[in-house]
Amino acid sequence: MSEKLKIAVVDDERIIRITIADELRDKNYIVKEYANAQSVLIDYKDFLPDILITDIKMPGMDGIELLKKIKLLNTNITVIVMSAFGTVDVAVDAMKLGAFDYLTKPFNTDEIFILLDKIKEFTSIKEENKILRKRIEKKYDFSRFIGDEKINREIFKHIQIVANTNTSVLITGETGTGKELLTNIIHYNSNRINKPFVKVSCAILSKEIFESEMFGHIKGAFTGAEYDKIGRFELANEGTIYLDDIDDVPLELQVKLLRVLEEREIEKVGSSKSIPIDVRLIASTKRDLLELVKEGKFREDLYYRLKVFPIDLPPLRERRNDIEHLIYYYIDKFKNDKITIEKEVLKYLINYNWPGNIRELKNLIERLVLLATNGIISKDLLPLTITQPSIKNAFSNNLGQPLDKTVANLEISLISNALNVTNNNKTKAAKLLGLPISTLRTKMEKYGL
Repeated sequence: MSEKLKIAVVDDERIIRITIADELRDKNYIVKEYANAQSVLIDYKDFLPDILITDIKMPGMDGIELLKKIKLLNTNITVIVMSAFGTVDVAVDAMKLGAFDYLTKPFNTDEIFILLDKIKEFTSIKEENKILRKRIEKKYDFSRFIGDEKINREIFKHIQIVANTNTSVLITGETGTGKELLTNIIHYNSNRINKPFVKVSCAILSKEIFESEMFGHIKGAFTGAEYDKIGRFELANEGTIYLDDIDDVPLELQVKLLRVLEEREIEKVGSSKSIPIDVRLIASTKRDLLELVKEGKFREDLYYRLKVFPIDLPPLRERRNDIEHLIYYYIDKFKNDKITIEKEVLKYLINYNWPGNIRELKNLIERLVLLATNGIISKDLLPLTITQPSIKNAFSNNLGQPLDKTVANLEISLISNALNVTNNNKTKAAKLLGLPISTLRTKMEKYGL
């Protein structure tokens, strides 16, 4: 909205209409007065107001009917209704039809200016949200899944088929293959884009709190339940819920999850009342769910209910042609100045097996760009786990060097690789290396990692 807002004032009482209009003009607003609703509609093409201030009770067409008609002409127009004390209920109904707010007569004109300030702030927020929405849509368009292999084209095809439906999607793939990115792409290219998007990591929810977190609880449902809690499914109503590591849902609670998917309703802990929900489910797992079904660790009926539309993301080692594209993409993303990469380095990276997949590659490229202070990513910057993939080779290639230097190089490579695989999570990296977290920190400080 521009600073000089156009405002239409409609009231059959002349003294009220003129008083409001004069006050608004004194504040530098462009104002036009109307004695009845029909005049506003007749004059609409010649005077397009940003804001309409209208009385509700008027002869002929009333304010409610005017609100309905002008919203058909311009859905973005902001409407303030004025009502006498006895018609407040009608004013509330007007807000349900799209009015921004209402004023109860008699009122001080300062109340109008307070409302106008609120409208400006609200409009500013709406504009910011539009900009943010466009950025999100750009960030998660189909091109964000990098690669030119047949596998990628097949994935794009599947996303385009399923994105705009309510069908449940099960995404499978190793850690770091891009399951969450794919989930974002599906949601932000669906008809639920403007609705809630709730993400849940099932791995971090213990059995004791899982049911309450997912479905909510009522006050007094258990010790410590001092207030009603809204669960994740209810928060995601009309939108999308993403359940990461679906295999970590406790076996005894899987039947409740199945019921939600089948019945499209939930029951809060401690309540017998069913709450209908409309939620699109996307689930992901890095494990073989069918194998878990055979082992009795995952319900077969839930497995088949989830697997309505499966999408499998292959590991990076099976997408060799994509590795070079990803390397250059992340170099471009992380660089400040011009960066080049030696052909020998590209060869090492393309032939490496990438146990941490795209996440590992992304983290490594970010590190290499920082280390390439001369603008060149050279072989000496690569960790030994890539240039010397086995301990045996590492030792044979370091023959003639002091033992302490060889051991130091191996430690640096192993620690760097562990950090890459765990997305720089020191606790997980320490666990992977079998070290106390304090020891890992000491070694990182020692080697300047």
